[in-house]
Amino acid sequence: MSYDTILASVEDRIGIIQLNRPETLNALNDHLLNELADVLEYFLKDDEVRCIIITGGEKAFCAGADIKQMISREPKDILDRFTYSIFGLLRHCPKPVIAAVSGYCFAGGCELALACDMIVASETAKFGQPEINVGIIPGAGGTQRWTRTAGKARAMEIMLTGAPIDARKALEWGIVNRVVPFEELLNEAKRLAAAIAAKPPLAVRMAKDAVLKAQDMPLESGLDYENRLFAMLFGTEDQKEGMRAFLEKRKPQWK
Repeated sequence: MSYDTILASVEDRIGIIQLNRPETLNALNDHLLNELADVLEYFLKDDEVRCIIITGGEKAFCAGADIKQMISREPKDILDRFTYSIFGLLRHCPKPVIAAVSGYCFAGGCELALACDMIVASETAKFGQPEINVGIIPGAGGTQRWTRTAGKARAMEIMLTGAPIDARKALEWGIVNRVVPFEELLNEAKRLAAAIAAKPPLAVRMAKDAVLKAQDMPLESGLDYENRLFAMLFGTEDQKEGMRAFLEKRKPQWK
């Protein structure tokens, strides 16, 4: 897989995507967004890929959108750009996605990380939505995901001041899963991804789906939805294999 603005590879059932525009702190331009979408679609079609990692560089995961491209945009351009790009794909992605974040993680870059299912951060990571400083607001999920994860008051502060928070504060607020030294960042993300990739893929997919639905449904509806997914898994080979393996005290072979 050869791209201009990203690096992509598969390692032990893990698809790894690295943003690679260091001269712009990995700013999101149209080309990078298109390449991200292309490789994500490739990984989604590859049954051998069970989990996906998106990462950047040491200095920046992604500093946000490329303002040189953004300044001349019209409303329709913006709607199309976000609806049909990586953000739309991540919103409906059935496979777990982990963001491995170091350095600046701002604006559209922060929204990219928040669109993933989990975030592993380095000790130098900084998260923020500085869009207010250039006369706009977050437009790829920032206002919604910060509120659902950190709560209204904290989201208001992030949106209205544009000030970032560091990795430890993000951990306290529930934005990230864990914080490690930069030298351990990718390895820690791989360990988390490997643990997920070793699980039965259909159950992983349904567990992810149920957790995401919990943010959108009233409790009663969410409980009914979970119960239907739970029942469906009893029609799979993996359920039979997993329970047999448990009783026989052996490692299951997931299909």
